[in-house]
Amino acid sequence: MKVKIQSVHFDADQKLESFIHNKLDKLISRNQNIVLADVTLRLDKSQAVDNKVAEIKLEVPGNNLFAKKQSKSFEEAADSAVEALNRQLVKYKEKKIGK
Repeated sequence: MKVKIQSVHFDADQKLESFIHNKLDKLISRNQNIVLADVTLRLDKSQAVDNKVAEIKLEVPGNNLFAKKQSKSFEEAADSAVEALNRQLVKYKEKKIGK
């Protein structure tokens, strides 16, 4: 599986990228059908404290799953997005088994 991380308007440090890779590896270990994970990290223009946005798109055969979360840190936003994708993957598996 390929993981692509993009950071918009800032440079993501290695620690943040490693954190995201670890979170996605746990997600992948539960579902080997994931083909690609496309992660976009960006700073929202607002002056609010929770201006860090993480968007994650997963490509699985026959479907694309997407989660976008905003928080006060990129780690929190990425963690929330991975949790949302995990729930989506469970529903996807249930639908696939039900067919």
